[in-house]
Amino acid sequence: MDIVILLFDRFEPLDAIGPYEILAHLPGATVRFVAPEPGLVRDVLGGLPVHVPARYSEVERCDVLLIPGGAGSRTVASDPDLLDWVRRVHSGTRFTTSVCTGALVLAAAGLLNGLTATTHWGAVAELESYGALYTPERVVRHDRIITSAGVSSGIDMAIRLAALLSDRTTAQAIQLHTEYDPQPPFDTGSVAKAPAEVIERARALARGVPRPGLPPAGARG
Repeated sequence: MDIVILLFDRFEPLDAIGPYEILAHLPGATVRFVAPEPGLVRDVLGGLPVHVPARYSEVERCDVLLIPGGAGSRTVASDPDLLDWVRRVHSGTRFTTSVCTGALVLAAAGLLNGLTATTHWGAVAELESYGALYTPERVVRHDRIITSAGVSSGIDMAIRLAALLSDRTTAQAIQLHTEYDPQPPFDTGSVAKAPAEVIERARALARGVPRPGLPPAGARG
């Protein structure tokens, strides 16, 4: 089973690393990263450079294609060569998936036209501008296409995908092995639950407001 995760400059780290942690435990699975150019790829927070050995153009087919989000997803979504590659690879996948604003890439490639899909809550208008229909669900599946909401939802998506690629017991075992048993200290994980001041602070974070110990990261999501 060949699972390919696209990385690009200013990707959101948990979008890619969360699903990687889950999917790499699938029996018989190989997870590999590709990028527009081989070498170091910088995440949106600026502190986790990842060495990616292969160009995306070297991949002609795979079982699973996963597109993470991040500020750089807007650049990817406007790259015609990369979008052609997404369409070409999607034609042979078992599943084509996205996390967060990775859905913008799938939508820009024409894969979400007229379909309900999810993404980060801050990118709803962008998603719908490509012809998708936003829904505030955490994970949305249409046959071979699966989109997931912001950042942490990629873990939920990956566990669901693990069940589809193997079986329910294996997926549950991976969930147990990674001890994914969310018990958040606050119930503000969605805009439907968060008070106005928390939403505004979250928007400030997305705009790259400097935080202690971190350089400005640019727009996230």
